[in-house]
Amino acid sequence: MLAEQAHCFPFQSRGWYTRTRKFVRQKGSTRMEQERISVPALNPFAKEYISGSKQTGGFFDYEPFSQQSFQQRAEEVKKRVFKRDELAQVIRQYMEPYSITPETEHSLEKLKDPSSVVVIGGQQAGLLTGPLYSIHKIISILHVAKEQEEKLGIPVVPVFWIAGEDHDLLEINHVFVEQKGNVQKIGYPERFVKKQAASETIYKKETMESWVQSVFSALRETQHTNQLLSDLQQAIRKSETFTEFFAFLTSAFFAKYGLLLIDAADPALRQLEVPFFKQLITENEALTERLKQSQKKIEEQGFKPAIETGEHPAHLFIIEDGERHLLEKESGLYVSKSGRTYTEAELLQLLESSPESFSNNVVTRPLMQEWLFPTVAFIAGPGEIAYWAELKEAFAHFNMKMPIVVPRVNITIIDRDVAGILQEVNISASRAVQYGVQDERNAYLDSIRDHHLHDLVAEIKRSLFDGYDRIEKQASSIHNGLLPLVEKNKKFHTRQLDVLIQKSDAVLAQTHEAAIARFDRVQSALRPDGLQERVWNIYPFLNEYGPDLIDELMGQSYVHDGSHYLLYM
Repeated sequence: MLAEQAHCFPFQSRGWYTRTRKFVRQKGSTRMEQERISVPALNPFAKEYISGSKQTGGFFDYEPFSQQSFQQRAEEVKKRVFKRDELAQVIRQYMEPYSITPETEHSLEKLKDPSSVVVIGGQQAGLLTGPLYSIHKIISILHVAKEQEEKLGIPVVPVFWIAGEDHDLLEINHVFVEQKGNVQKIGYPERFVKKQAASETIYKKETMESWVQSVFSALRETQHTNQLLSDLQQAIRKSETFTEFFAFLTSAFFAKYGLLLIDAADPALRQLEVPFFKQLITENEALTERLKQSQKKIEEQGFKPAIETGEHPAHLFIIEDGERHLLEKESGLYVSKSGRTYTEAELLQLLESSPESFSNNVVTRPLMQEWLFPTVAFIAGPGEIAYWAELKEAFAHFNMKMPIVVPRVNITIIDRDVAGILQEVNISASRAVQYGVQDERNAYLDSIRDHHLHDLVAEIKRSLFDGYDRIEKQASSIHNGLLPLVEKNKKFHTRQLDVLIQKSDAVLAQTHEAAIARFDRVQSALRPDGLQERVWNIYPFLNEYGPDLIDELMGQSYVHDGSHYLLYM
């Protein structure tokens, strides 16, 4: 893949509008045009952080857009001791069923090197890899790791942390597809009664195969369809759980780039984590106090805390009878949501005998990640930026600094048809991505509406209402019992006039159906109930452009400062 160098203009104000156009020649004769824009994060805190605001900088240990921060962080990580060999062995053991390529083997060896650091990020195990932003996060991890290895002159290892311990299956058991310009949700039909972790959720293979078929039946058949289905069927047969299915696909896409995968719920990893779990249990109250301190500071700066906890959080989950329950602390005892109680001594004893029974929550997961990995940078989405800001004091309590929190890359893929429509209707892609085209669609509908008919109906309504006012006065002078009948007749005539307008608009809409469908096509593709990357899955795009699309996305250059990239196919 050959790339021409682009001339990039720095942000005058970080986080606001800038654009860079670049053309990248891909394999064969395809071309991908890149446009760099700014789409401010919806999360107020993340928006300020990405813009470089001093208001948010104090909640982190490092400035995210400075190479000096990376140098400083790398030096500080070297001073700490990690169980590198044991961790590399756990990851190797976890990845063996999926793919140990020469590149992942090299990453494992680099992890053992005392001078190496890690770039890490994670996500839940969504079906078919989940929303596009999971793919974008992995791309960011790989790009930042490669970039920093060159700049720091030390080994930098890319790691993806799969949140397989999460039990909210409703967040990951579906994908969306486009049907006639509309967004349609296709949920996995199998129901799981227990609140079990994704890594413990064993699916029926025939049900999963049928579900995948239903997803692809909503896509047009292309030269890539059969191969993609064949690869997915193989992944389904070789996997047992939601997390394994996710790991199999993710490894197939990115193992050749050296990406290491680890499941947060992996029993071997949990065994390695026992010493820090002990600290999380015995120092629970101090941790909670530190969190409250940070959240108070967040509120003082005018932001709403992102982390919601109960009155007495323990910041840990426990597995009971196959179900994952949150622990709280009341009157010196740990109480699970099931109602069972534990003394601290009982929890510590259970930790020794059955460490896989424990898992982290949103507060302790980043701490555990930092304790395990020599992390130079954490790749974060907007929501993660917001809640990590509340953890600085928690990191400090355990004598750790927060790694550099780097915003993940944001990407919107724009196909030729959509780009052509935008050009014809004179709407910029930047505007369409940020705001959608509903306003323009409504303006078009208004432009084709029969305003003369609307005016005539409005005039008749006014005359009708005036007449009914006189009728009501006369009826009330005769008998109040007539008033409901008068009101009923008034509503009937009003409703009939409204139906006339609706029918007229419907006929015009049908006459201009093709033009209206073009607006719907753009809206569905670029702003389907939010940004494309938060709704659409990678497989419709792979179906259109082939498996090489992953390599094309990887072959782009990105600036990791919160920019949003439009990639024209």
